[in-house]
Amino acid sequence: MSDEDRRPEETPTTPAVGFGPNAGGAFSQEDYHHPAAGWGAAISVGKVLVKQREVLDGARVVFDMNHENGGYDCPGCAWPDDRHGLTMDICENGIKHATWEMTKKKATPEFFAAHTVSELATWTDFALEDAGRLTEPMRYDAASDKYVAVTWDEAFALVGKHVRGLGDPNRAAFYTSGRLSNEATFLLQLWARELGTNNLPDCSNMCHEASGRAMQAAIGTGKGTCDLVDWQKTDCLIVMGVNAASNAPRMLTSLAEAYRRGASIVHINPLVEAAARRTIVPHDILRMATFQSTKTSTLNIQPRIAGDLALMRGIAKHLFEAVAADPKAIDHCFIENHTSGFEAYRSRVEATSWAELERQSGVPTARIRELGEVYRKARAAIIGWCLGVTQQEHAGDTIREIVNVLLLRGNIGREGAGPCPIRGHSNVQGNRTCGIDHRPGEAWLARLDQACGITSPRAHGLDTVRVIPAMARGDVKVFVALGGNFALAAPDPAYTFPALRNCDLTVQVSTKLNRSHVVHGRDALILPCLGRTEKDHGATGLQGITVEDSMSMVHLSFGMKEPRSPHLRPEPAIIAGMAAASLTGTKTPWSVYAGDYDRIRDTMAEAIEGFEDFNRRVRQPLGFRLKQPARELVFLTKTGRAEFSDVPLPDAVPAPGRLILGTMRSHDQWNTTIYSDDDRYRGVKNLRTLVFMNADDMRERGLAKYDLIDVTSFAKDGSTRAVRGYRALPYDLPRGSAMGYMPELNVLCPIGDYSPQSDQPLMKHVVVEVVPSRLAAPRSEV
Repeated sequence: MSDEDRRPEETPTTPAVGFGPNAGGAFSQEDYHHPAAGWGAAISVGKVLVKQREVLDGARVVFDMNHENGGYDCPGCAWPDDRHGLTMDICENGIKHATWEMTKKKATPEFFAAHTVSELATWTDFALEDAGRLTEPMRYDAASDKYVAVTWDEAFALVGKHVRGLGDPNRAAFYTSGRLSNEATFLLQLWARELGTNNLPDCSNMCHEASGRAMQAAIGTGKGTCDLVDWQKTDCLIVMGVNAASNAPRMLTSLAEAYRRGASIVHINPLVEAAARRTIVPHDILRMATFQSTKTSTLNIQPRIAGDLALMRGIAKHLFEAVAADPKAIDHCFIENHTSGFEAYRSRVEATSWAELERQSGVPTARIRELGEVYRKARAAIIGWCLGVTQQEHAGDTIREIVNVLLLRGNIGREGAGPCPIRGHSNVQGNRTCGIDHRPGEAWLARLDQACGITSPRAHGLDTVRVIPAMARGDVKVFVALGGNFALAAPDPAYTFPALRNCDLTVQVSTKLNRSHVVHGRDALILPCLGRTEKDHGATGLQGITVEDSMSMVHLSFGMKEPRSPHLRPEPAIIAGMAAASLTGTKTPWSVYAGDYDRIRDTMAEAIEGFEDFNRRVRQPLGFRLKQPARELVFLTKTGRAEFSDVPLPDAVPAPGRLILGTMRSHDQWNTTIYSDDDRYRGVKNLRTLVFMNADDMRERGLAKYDLIDVTSFAKDGSTRAVRGYRALPYDLPRGSAMGYMPELNVLCPIGDYSPQSDQPLMKHVVVEVVPSRLAAPRSEV
């Protein structure tokens, strides 16, 4: 049995081990004092290239990644490409991500013949991915407990047999990760809707669903209104709940440029991350050569976990009070002409005391006022946020409060200003734009039906937090996953793993082996696809796919390497093959779509607003930007105006003896892919089973650095979950807040604990108790 399958009462009696390499040996943690990126990143990249035996092809990554005219889009984060033609618009994690995919290691049929699934389930998640690229379609054979090779036709026939036998199309679900292209995304949702279901859970359900819903309600669009030019022109950047150096490393360029031109840069995060101090960006050759760093912040604010709403309201309260001395502190002209609900919001803010704002945010009043002054003095301001904000109980209200603060000074619809959600995975925003939505609107479906000659279902489908219980109940029998690692990314593995195993068929379309392949249904397929770095030789020649970045730019991407195996197929062809095999009497030209993406784009141009003349526009230099009505002060809300929200302040203070735990990635990690057990920017070496804690919280519990601890979480329904044998590490965190790594700590996130405002699992809002461990094990620090 794998560690992830163990329930708390079955936890072993030795210190916990993580999901990375677990190479053994001594561990340590010392604060990191070097610039983000710079030579630390360069050395790390070199080690990765050598380890993956991709020194030559890896070097090509540096010059082809994120470039037009034959370049390919980074399969990592969704930060927009530089519009001014940087020679190296790259980052450490992007290169790691690409070379991890380009590895010469292969998980061939011979590999699977040598290992049962039961054995593979005992491997670490690092070891599973490190087996190498998947090379041929594989089907689970229960008799031998092994995956065996099948042909593509056999794989498609198996999918067709299961799907056609469902009786009710809502017994199937189709999951996407953010790596899926726009073209593949469109085909997947077309398959699901022609079949008759809106069961389209996706990774956005776990990361930025709150952003989309809150902004849709506030300004009539689920996307940010800013582009990279706004970042280059703004006077004030407020960045909330994001570790840019790891999660969106190319943002460091924008932060450094903003600092050099004199903009205010505020980082709001319980942890002061390396990206919030200083950097040396890799394409700045002179500064690299002379070790000259640039600051990336002018102010750091550390609220308690879930204290962000109170902090934003504190800015608003400061502005209302500042009006007496500065009438322009509030943009009354903008508010009168473009907003609704202002008076109710003002009453709410004025009725909230400074004492309560300080208590709930965990930030002293004087510090909140300092932040308010920075914002008041800015001609134009951008507020950006990431999962540190969205994965909370009251994330929707918090994001509405962010928009409130922007509206107070008219910081929307003009250059250098606006809301800016910082998306994680490469094309997660494009997935939603192109139809991955379990609750689609009528206008969207009507246009799709007209373009494709189908009748889409109108009933809402299942999202991530609802599809797992549906699998557990037996209501969903077929689960198809396009990319990602659903089993490990989802909350509560003690519940999620049995749910997946209760399916009649699970299908994983992937580039490498991962936990989701060994936690499978009674019947299971692994379908190997091309990576973003590989050439796609279609029926009409070399094919390019498109992606949409986090600032609504759509552009082409072409792979640069020959496929790792001749048996690999591109994702559009795999989806088309499964759809054609499972849809009786379909008139959709699936086989044509499989080999000619221009034909897919022609249909998308008819089906999706904003994609008109798609094929021509995407071939323009740098592609094109999707229109954002709110950017033009056109608010598609019920009132036709931007809406102020009016909500009471939630209680963010943990009960006595308890902490609020947030899960996060280490630096040497991308989503569930773990490259090593180190976390350079937080100074951690060779350790993942840890919890960062406030030093006073540790002393209160009688804990010293590296002491073993047991952590118990408390669900809304009263149930508990636990991990044992973790290490406590003192860190600069507010009292009452703690942080640790996902996916190891996903076991503490209850399946039923999700925000009613967004339906997102509360990955950064877990109520826990931390106590000295009952394990008697010696420390092993450096």
